Amino acid sequence: MAGIHFQPEKDCDVSHQPRAVAVSVADMVSDDDRSTAAESWSIKSDCGSTLDDEQNHAAAASDYSSDKDETDAEAVSSMLGFQSYWDSAYTDELTNFCEHGHTGEVWFGVNVMEVVASWTKALCIDISQGRIPNHVEDVKAVPSELDDNLLSCWSVLDIGTGNGLLLQELAKQGFSDLTGTDYSEQAISLAQSLANRDGFPNIKFLVDDVLETTLEQEFQLVMDKGTLDAIGLHPDGPVKRMLYWDSVSKLVAPGGILVITSCNNTKDELVQEVENFNQRKLAASLELVAAKNEESCSDHVFQYVNHVRTYPTFTFGGSVGSRVATVAFRQK
Repeated sequence: MAGIHFQPEKDCDVSHQPRAVAVSVADMVSDDDRSTAAESWSIKSDCGSTLDDEQNHAAAASDYSSDKDETDAEAVSSMLGFQSYWDSAYTDELTNFCEHGHTGEVWFGVNVMEVVASWTKALCIDISQGRIPNHVEDVKAVPSELDDNLLSCWSVLDIGTGNGLLLQELAKQGFSDLTGTDYSEQAISLAQSLANRDGFPNIKFLVDDVLETTLEQEFQLVMDKGTLDAIGLHPDGPVKRMLYWDSVSKLVAPGGILVITSCNNTKDELVQEVENFNQRKLAASLELVAAKNEESCSDHVFQYVNHVRTYPTFTFGGSVGSRVATVAFRQK
């Protein structure tokens, strides 16, 4: 996997950008297949994935053969679990940005991204002021002149940052120590180009694979918008999700917050997955303590804090749920 390195300052020299090298998957993915895959993933969200207006009009006007063989949705969805898919997709988006200025897709839609950013801001302010949400009332923060000072103390990491727009939204909310990582070099090039264009040159972007991270820093706030979803779509998704939790637990500082936004998992499913990780972590720690004849262990586990309660809901089989879940966990 790629290690960490900073991207060159030149924004749009796409001729020097590496193409996807894992041809075993990328070569089998056509533009139509990538579009179908994205739709199959984001359709669970009312807001969906959002394109520039010009891109939407162009897509609507494009020819589509009605007798084209239908792509198996499940098979296409699994393509989103491969790096080659994202390398190819972000190569196209980087080219579109450089040639036409298009921002590209916003996973889950702009509305969800704005909700995630503002909700996370309120949560961090409450925690900074010693007010931990009580799991019943949603987090609320009264704007004050102290907000920016409180938020400047939070180091933020966005894993699987993609085009980096979530970090831009967090910057608008007052966060200033912002870092985005992605295993796709093309995504990082696009994110840096967009940040420079939009007036956020201080956001740091690094190439890094969260499953094999080389980051040594711990962050007080770690954001994940769709990355766990994509990891779960890999054929080895269950195993890779376990690796995800092992890695992320080392990136969140003690007392820090992990905020996950997912369209493939409900709040309760995410809470259960975290509990399963906690149990594995504690069991492994106890074995290590026994082997070393020590009295205590210092491994950290996650605790559910709160979740966004303002997303549109639906009722099915007597149960009420939402198509997008944003859940916060605190590292003990």
